[in-house]
Amino acid sequence: MLDSLIVPLFVTTDLPPGADLPGFGELLTETARTLDRDGASYDAFLAGKVFWLDRPILAEQRPPAETELRFAAMLGHLAASGPGHTPAGVVADVRRAVSAAVAARYGEVGAAPAVFAIRARDVRERTPDAALYVDTRDATPELVTATRSYL
Repeated sequence: MLDSLIVPLFVTTDLPPGADLPGFGELLTETARTLDRDGASYDAFLAGKVFWLDRPILAEQRPPAETELRFAAMLGHLAASGPGHTPAGVVADVRRAVSAAVAARYGEVGAAPAVFAIRARDVRERTPDAALYVDTRDATPELVTATRSYL
């Protein structure tokens, strides 16, 4: 059995108006495939659900402008392979990787993505029913197995 650490995560960022939710989810999960710490790489597996966190629009308001940024989020679990990881260290590694990937794909979209460790209970309770499931394709099978019990 592979030694791994499971970290419940919340990831959120602004995206440009033309961004699509499945593409955002794929970017997050594929970015988390291999993480780096102090020059050493380790495998990871990210699974969760992505959704829009759009601002509420009252009946008397007009729809948001086509140039307005959209707020997207993911709630899920990350499995990191190997011994010696801490939740804070893994979150820092994911934050660096996601920030670089979002900037490369979407350009400057305002603030850097926020990546937080949260409680597993919050992932279950706060994920909207309509959220779209995504995970890292062709990940290390042991990491997938370790994470399945949390999903």
